[in-house]
Amino acid sequence: MTETFTLSSLPLFPLKAVLFPGGRLPLRIFEVRYLDMIRRCHQAGAPFGVVTLTDGAEVRLPGAATEVFAQVGTLATIETLSQPQPGLLSIRCAGQQRFRVMSSERMRHGLWIAEVQRLADDLQVAVPPDLRYASDALARLVTTLRAQQADASDFPITLPLKLDDAGWVANRWCELLPVPLELKQRLMVLDNPLVRLELVSDILGRTGIVG
Repeated sequence: MTETFTLSSLPLFPLKAVLFPGGRLPLRIFEVRYLDMIRRCHQAGAPFGVVTLTDGAEVRLPGAATEVFAQVGTLATIETLSQPQPGLLSIRCAGQQRFRVMSSERMRHGLWIAEVQRLADDLQVAVPPDLRYASDALARLVTTLRAQQADASDFPITLPLKLDDAGWVANRWCELLPVPLELKQRLMVLDNPLVRLELVSDILGRTGIVG
């Protein structure tokens, strides 16, 4: 189900990545078409849209084919921004609400601008008993990762943990699992968080990550 309001002139960032709501995404920005966009978004506290590249490269090269990207993406807000050297920005983004691209246009300098319709947030669905093992395994993994992570600000999972929320658990596993981008994109697009968790649990079982 979609909401009735849209965002116009949303700048897009096509990436070989899938950003999930509630996720974290570190980026190093050096292309001219994105440097100004990121600064403007940061100053205004405005989001930009992360969409998954299906054809083309992240870095624009002369004579390269036009990028092709998925039509469902995720709004990203900038949590931190630093400039380690001239012409380079280092940012950490947080995934917010999903959206569907209604129309898009590539500007002369290469930046994509779109009109998008926001998609409804996941319903709050409790993790059912037969899928609880996925939540428990994620809790153990988080404990291990936190013990190994010296800098809490670089931790890939946002706090607080929502281990009873089926959508949140599914999204975190989707970020961590070594599966193709196409599969991650299909999982992100699913409107039913319980179905998403069921599919993720199947992957955990087939890969032997969770017995």
